[in-house]
Formats: sequence, C-alpha cells, structure tokens
Amino acid sequence: MIDHRLHVLRMVASHGTVTAAARALNYTPSAVSHQLRSLARELGVTLLVQEGRGVRLTPAARTLLTYADELYARWEEIQAELAATGGRGLGTLRLCGFSTAAAALLPQVATHLRTAHPETVVQIIEADPEECFDLLLADQADVAVVVATSSLPPSVDPRFDQEPLLDDPLDVLLPTNHPLAAEKSVRLSQTAAEPWILDRPGRPYHQLVMSACTDAGFTPAIAHRATEWETAAALVAAGLGIAMIPRLSRLPAGYAVARVHLHGDPSPSRHILTSVRRGSAEHPEIATTLAALRAVAGRSQQTLRVPAAGQP
Repeated sequence: MIDHRLHVLRMVASHGTVTAAARALNYTPSAVSHQLRSLARELGVTLLVQEGRGVRLTPAARTLLTYADELYARWEEIQAELAATGGRGLGTLRLCGFSTAAAALLPQVATHLRTAHPETVVQIIEADPEECFDLLLADQADVAVVVATSSLPPSVDPRFDQEPLLDDPLDVLLPTNHPLAAEKSVRLSQTAAEPWILDRPGRPYHQLVMSACTDAGFTPAIAHRATEWETAAALVAAGLGIAMIPRLSRLPAGYAVARVHLHGDPSPSRHILTSVRRGSAEHPEIATTLAALRAVAGRSQQTLRVPAAGQP
C-alpha cells in the first residue's frame, strides 16, 4: 500500500492551503500539518514553506509529487488488473458531473450499470467541473463528466486520464416577440447589442458565454445574473435580456421563449469530457461506465446536430 501521507501532500498541492486540503479530506488542519511534518522528518527534507495565507511546495516536495503521481497511477492499474481477474469490485461506483450531464447523460448510464454490474451500487453526484476533479483526486468519485474550461487541469495532467466525449452546440434564448425569434438559426454576432443574462463570474456557464461572445467579436453587456435555467427563462420571457443555452439542457415549460440555433465558423459549442484517475480506466466497472457514456453520447450527438444556416 502507498503511504497515505503522499495523498495528503497531493491534496495540499492541489488546493494550495492546508485548510482547504483538510476540508477536502474531512480532516482537521492540525491533522494534515502533523502528517506532513511527520513525512518531512522521516525523509529529512522540507516539504512546505508558509507563503502568505497559503503554502509553497519546495523542490523536494515537487520531486516527491512526481513519483507519487506515478505510484498512484500504477496502483490504479494494479487494482484494475486484479478486478479483471476476479478480484473484488468497487462496491460503489461514483459518477460525478455538472448539472446538464447529471440530468441528460448520467441517469441512462446508471441504468445500464445496474444491469451490467448488479452487485455494484451506483451513486450520482452533481458538481461543478472543478469540483469533479477534486472529487476524483480525493477518491470520492470514480468517473467525472465535465465541460472543458480554462480553469480545469490540462489534458496532460499526470493525475487524470481525460477523453473527449461530446460537443454540445449552443442556442440563443430569446423572447418569442424578438425580431430574431422566428429565424431557424442566427450568428452570435447578431446579438451583440442585446442585454445578456449570465451566471456569476467564475462559474462554468459564465466562462462559456464570455468565450463564445469574444470569439464572435464582442463583449456582452450583462443586465442580470441567474444560476438556474428557470430563472433565466423567466427573465428572457419578461423581455429583460437574452441568454445562451446548451442544446443538451432542458428548459422548464410555460415561458414565452424561443430557442434559436446558432451557426458560425465554427458553430459555438461546449466540449464535454470524461475524466478518471490515471490508471483506473481499465477497471471493469469503470470501463463499462466509460463505454456506456460513449454510447449515450453517440445517441445524443445525433439529436444535437446543428442545422446549416437557413435550414430547419
């Protein structure tokens, strides 16, 4: 077994502070500090240096982390091989994903898993993309479905295996009496003068809209902020602004809004990925999950086709 203190060091490196790492591990900060002091004393090196409210990893700590990432990846591979040869399964398979994935993709996958692995309990956790990676690293989730954003770990991060799953086109949400509401599709640049309804800064949806509008050549004028689609739909229906909505997302009924496809070169879309801890992808239950996700995504992709300009 791998020394658990290495996992504690990885969590501190990921979260930037002892307090945040302790919160993620359900430890007290003093327990985290004690474990790292013990590890440093045993190795005869300094691992952390206090820097403002956070900590800075020393060169020795970074060297240790490189080997720790390799060790944990190899341990995941070993567990996968043992499970494939009749060893103990996961017992509980934990799927995490952002809100749209948790609604549109994960229930179908969970249903498939209950048939393929009836002995395994399937748990779904709704979480923002950044939190999904924290859950994977803390071994509180096994498979994550996330939207690619600049704030996520890079694809080459040695702690995770990330794979493209699905491109989800974006639509614009307009009041039904808007001049563009009767169009089959529009360019995002045609909405540049409109007031916009966005999520709060730092949230994935905010990043998504800002990036798409920047690519279209303008900065949106933000009139209102909303987190839930129902709130956004109500504001749009009231004529208070427009919003952007991914094709996978479902809107509540009863609002006078029109969902109009966006086209362009390229058409605005968000990129959905899967991620697992590096080395774990061949574990039988995780491999079944990833295959089921690809199958569900493939069926969804057929319904998400963006029509050419002027086409239904």
